[in-house]
Amino acid sequence: MHRSKVRIVEDALDANNTIARANRADFDCHGVTVLNLMSAPGAGKTTLLERLLAEPLEGIRVGVLEGDVQGSYDSDRLAALHIPVTQLNTDPGFGAECHLDANMVRSALPSLPLAEIDLLVVENVGNLVCPAEFRVGEDARVMVCAVTEGEDKPLKYPLMFRTCEVVVINKIDLLDHLDFELDRFLYNLDAVHPGVEQMLVSARTGEGVEQVRDWLLRLTARTGVPA
Repeated sequence: MHRSKVRIVEDALDANNTIARANRADFDCHGVTVLNLMSAPGAGKTTLLERLLAEPLEGIRVGVLEGDVQGSYDSDRLAALHIPVTQLNTDPGFGAECHLDANMVRSALPSLPLAEIDLLVVENVGNLVCPAEFRVGEDARVMVCAVTEGEDKPLKYPLMFRTCEVVVINKIDLLDHLDFELDRFLYNLDAVHPGVEQMLVSARTGEGVEQVRDWLLRLTARTGVPA
């Protein structure tokens, strides 16, 4: 029984990876760089995107695929920036899943203006477990972790932190008001993902956001494929 369950999980991940490669081929065909943006609920992904995309990203055309279980609150906020935003809800249709997988993203491809964008940001469903296991065809992953979540999060959810290229530590404007030891968090982060790039940010005040913008520019320049 136990081995059968393991086999089912392995088969599901294999199928997901096959679809993710198909997504990747479609993105490459259009010259679109794809970022998978992940975090726990409330870490500040959408606010960070509002800060990042409030001004044009130096000639890079950006679109967003917004993942949520229900509703369109976050996509409505981002659409106010006059960028193309596509809503992808996991309920109904996908059993109220707590993550986006490759098949869900593939279902949204007809609604994405791939010919009109250079960078697609997939804002994943807020969750520290499942999104780490499912590739969607992205070039890179960024994990946003707020200082309000505590120093132990890398130790409790190591896969999420281990599978990303960058960890954005958000809400640093609150450090003076919290019992949060930044050095301990960074020590724990290094224990599960040695050398991962770290950025200290306040999406509310804008502190550190320029560093994230510069990283996005480098990512797009590195991975962009001529259409």
